[in-house]
Amino acid sequence: MRYLIAGNWKMNGSLASAKALTEGLAAKAGTASKVDIALCPPSPLIPLVNAAIAGSALALGAQDCHANEKGAHTGDVSALLLKDIGCRYVIVGHSERRADHGETDAVVKAKAAAALKAGLMPIVCVGETEAQRERGETAAVIARQVTGSLPEGATSANTVVAYEPVWAIGTGKTATTDDIAEVHAQIRGLFKAGPDALRILYGGSVKGSNAQSILATAGVNGALVGGASLDLEDFWRIIAACP
Repeated sequence: MRYLIAGNWKMNGSLASAKALTEGLAAKAGTASKVDIALCPPSPLIPLVNAAIAGSALALGAQDCHANEKGAHTGDVSALLLKDIGCRYVIVGHSERRADHGETDAVVKAKAAAALKAGLMPIVCVGETEAQRERGETAAVIARQVTGSLPEGATSANTVVAYEPVWAIGTGKTATTDDIAEVHAQIRGLFKAGPDALRILYGGSVKGSNAQSILATAGVNGALVGGASLDLEDFWRIIAACP
């Protein structure tokens, strides 16, 4: 199973910084890679990034999509348009979308379904908050989010799941490898359509210094990287750490 390293730039980057970062990564990746690499910039930067990765081993992704194909949805972008402008992946259900925009499992499921229909591969995010973990609710939260967020038609071939404990995102905290292995095993058990081949990414303060141990953890098939994906050398160290 090929590993996937996806860089989620979040609301960061400028024309100049995106060009420099993307061209640097494209040069390092060349035309072939032992792992799949996706860059998910803010929507206005997608055309620039797409041009810079042309002919390289890098793939393009987006950070969100709308559940509808078109309509009166100011500020939103359809999965069909993302596909049309070169995207291969789209992140849905990130904890920041769930928290900042009130996205429920049902909303995430509808977005993931729209991505599949458009021919995109959704990266469906799940993860518990620190309070939920302290109350011993991790397994229940993961079960609810996985079963509620994955749409009909999701298979190991067309869908990726990312486990991102909310308390580890951008905090410098990282779940232990035992914690990660336990949750990834649970997710795999909940996924009935070809669970053995399902790619499950870990996200939450992944960086070059801890990538090797995380990526070597049982059940981990890559990483969804936030801040470190904005640093050319650190992001490349993560990619290079894949077994």
